Formats: sequence, structure tokens, C-alpha cells
Amino acid sequence: MDDTDRAPRSSTDDGLRDRWRACLVAARGGAEDPDPLPYAANLLARWAEPQRKYHTTAHLVAVLDHIDTLAGYAADPDAVRLAAWFHDAVYRPDRSENEERSAVLAERALPEAGVPDAVTAEVARLVRLTVTHDPAAGDADGEVLCDADLAILAASPRQYAAYAAQVREEYGFVPDDAFREGRATVLRQLLGLPRLFRTPYGAEHWEPRARQNLLTELELLSH
Repeated sequence: MDDTDRAPRSSTDDGLRDRWRACLVAARGGAEDPDPLPYAANLLARWAEPQRKYHTTAHLVAVLDHIDTLAGYAADPDAVRLAAWFHDAVYRPDRSENEERSAVLAERALPEAGVPDAVTAEVARLVRLTVTHDPAAGDADGEVLCDADLAILAASPRQYAAYAAQVREEYGFVPDDAFREGRATVLRQLLGLPRLFRTPYGAEHWEPRARQNLLTELELLSH
């Protein structure tokens, strides 16, 4: 895995390496070995692939930051953090099996990295949950990961517009009419959910603005 770490290192990547090491060591009960850094290098190389415009290391940092905000609601915050690292580790906009392939990657890499089987299974389950972002009632870890992943919906109007533009850029191979129709369908599905956010914090702080952002984008698409 070392040969994936040849690109110049940024301060963001260095910070992410530190965060990866902390959550990996915690997830395996404090064990220092195997060396966490080759796994971080492999994941960061994946998150830096050129087809990504929104699903980049900036998105990874944001999800990890939101998990830190919501960690008090999680049953296993370190498993949720590991799931954040893997949830878009495989990302091809032209394919539909990204979440499954990301979960399989976690199932392969984490045991090799010294993570117990039960934690690995939880991470893979959480990654697969991001297909629907619909955790079952009482699924505390699922609620935290899904809320953190969807928190961009509650960004400021300017940040939300940038996110929407990045998503469009990722799907640049899709004609405009088809993209508008598909994107509008996704937005209507989200707006049709009883709740976008399941944690108490998300419901209080993110839900109203997220719904306004979704309605605004839907209106713009209709024109």
C-alpha cells in the first residue's frame, strides 16, 4: 500500500492521517500495530481521485467534524468514524454499487489492520446504510453517520450552491435534461421523508435549513 503515498503531502492530509491513526488505534483497543499510516495513505489516495468534485477529502473532513459534534449520541463513535473513512472510499459517479464496494473494502482492510471482527462488521453495516440514509429506530450509530453525511444539506445558501454545482460536475457525463429530472427525483424523495435528520442535534439545528435548501434547488431545477 505504500506506493499510493507518493503525492505531496498537504496539511489537510497530515491532519487526516492523525485522525485516522487515533480512531484506528482506539477501535483496536489501543494496539499500535500494525502501522496505521499505510492504510491512511491508501484511503487518502482514493479520496483524491480526479473524478471526484464533491466526494473529496473536504467532504471526508466535514463528515468527521460532524461526527465529532454528534459523537455523544453514538454507541461506538470510533466505528462511526471508521465508517466515515470508508463510506465513499470507492466512488465512481457512473456506477451504482459504490457503497457495496466500499463496504467490501472495509471488510478486507480492517481485519488486516488489526480491527476486531465485531467492529469490522459494524463499520461495513454502516457503510451499506449510506445507500438509503434510513437507519432503523434505535440505531444510534447509523443515525450519527447518516446525519453527518447529510449535514451539507443544512449549509449556508452559498455553500449549498457550491455543493450542488460540484455534484453536477461529477455527473458531467449526464445530459442536462436527464440530470435535472434525476436530481429533482432525489430532492423530492428527501423532502418526502418525515425527518431528514435523526439525532436530536440534527433535528433541531439542521432540519429547517436543509428543507429550505432542498426546496430552493428544486425550484431552480424546474426553471
